[in-house]
Amino acid sequence: MENIRVLELYSGIGGMHYALTESGVGAEVVAAVDVNTTANDIYKHNFPNTPLYPKTIEGMTLNDFNKLAFDMILMSPPCQPFTRIGLQGDISDPRTKSFLYILEILPRLNKLPRFILLENVKGFETSSARDSLVNTLKECGYNYQELMVSPTCLGIPNSRLRYFMIAKSPPGSFSFHTTSEIKEGFPPPADQDVNDHSSSASLNSTATTCPEHELQQEEKEDGGVLYKHERSQDAERKSIQNRDQSVQQISHYLEECGGEHMEQHLLSNKTLLRYALLMDIVRPTCRRSVCFTKGYGHYVEGTGSVLQSCMETDMEAVFRSLELLSDEEKLQQLSRLKLRYFSPREIANIMGFPKHFTFPENISTKQQYRVLGNSLNVHVVARLIHILVS
Repeated sequence: MENIRVLELYSGIGGMHYALTESGVGAEVVAAVDVNTTANDIYKHNFPNTPLYPKTIEGMTLNDFNKLAFDMILMSPPCQPFTRIGLQGDISDPRTKSFLYILEILPRLNKLPRFILLENVKGFETSSARDSLVNTLKECGYNYQELMVSPTCLGIPNSRLRYFMIAKSPPGSFSFHTTSEIKEGFPPPADQDVNDHSSSASLNSTATTCPEHELQQEEKEDGGVLYKHERSQDAERKSIQNRDQSVQQISHYLEECGGEHMEQHLLSNKTLLRYALLMDIVRPTCRRSVCFTKGYGHYVEGTGSVLQSCMETDMEAVFRSLELLSDEEKLQQLSRLKLRYFSPREIANIMGFPKHFTFPENISTKQQYRVLGNSLNVHVVARLIHILVS
C-alpha cells in the first residue's frame, strides 16, 4: 500500500506531523502551510525536509491544492473566534476566513481527500463554522464523527478538552458505530456497547472515555482557576483527580536537571504577592494539571498550573492565615514552596512531543510558551489518526 499523502494546514510547530508519525500510519506530509513566522522557524528546524508554505491558506489556488494530490487533511484552524471567554465572533471573525475558504475549495477538488481530521477548542461545536463544516462534509458524502477528547483519557495528567472531527470519504466507513451526537472520549470498537464506559483510561487502552470530573473542570477553567478561593466542590474534584491511579503522576514529565536551570522559572516576588491565592498549584506527585495556554509564563491566572518544587513544605501550613500577614511575612511563607512555572520542555513532554523535538536557539522562552499553548496533544491526535485510518 502506498503512503498516504498528507496536507498539514495551520501546521504550527508540527504537532499534527508528530502525531502522524506516532500513529504508525504509512504516510508522508507533502506540504505544511502556516503564516506564523515563529512557528514556521520551529517547524523547519524539526522537519527540514518537509515542504513548508509560509503563506495564507487563502493565497493557495484550487490548482495549487490539486497539484498536491493529497489523501488526508490534518488541520487545527484558529481557535480565537470560538473560545468561550472570547468575543465568539465565529464566522464574522476575520480569522475564520481561511477555514471557510477550505470548505469552499473542498467540493471542487479533482479528488476528495480520503481522510480529514480537525481539532479546535470546546465551543467550536456550537458555532456556525461547525455547522458549515458538517454541511460541507454531508454535501461531499463523507462519513464523520465528532468527539470531545482530553489527554486525561490517555492517562496524561493534563486537562485540555478539545473538539475533534474525523471524516472518511465514501465508501470508507469507521470501525465503530457513528452517531450524530458528539462522543465524549475515544469511540469504542463496533462490538462494544456504546454505553459501556468501563474501559480503563490508561496509556495502552484501546477505547477510553473522559471522566465526568474532567468535563466539569473544563467548564470552570475558562474563567480562571482558583486555588485558595475555590469552593469545597472544586477542592474535592482535584482530590478525586489526584487519586485516579489510571493517570500518570506529574513527576513522569519533569526534567531531571534542577538547580540554576530551574531557578529561571521561579515565580517572582511580585507574582507571588499578587496571585498566590489564584494560582493552581500542583506537586510532582499530583495526577492533574490545568490547560496550558499561550499566555503561560507571562500571565498567571487561568493560563496553566504552577509547580511546588519543594516537597518538604506543607502547602496547607503555608496558606493558613496568609492574608493576615504583612507582605514580607507572606513572601517568607510562600518562598518555602519554591513555586515555579513548568519549563517549556516539561510542557512539551506533557503535550506528547518527542524528546528529539527542540527549539531553535533564537526562540525566546516567552515564544516557546506561546507556541506550545497554541499547539495540541500529540498522543491524543495520534490515537485519532489511527482510528480514522483503521
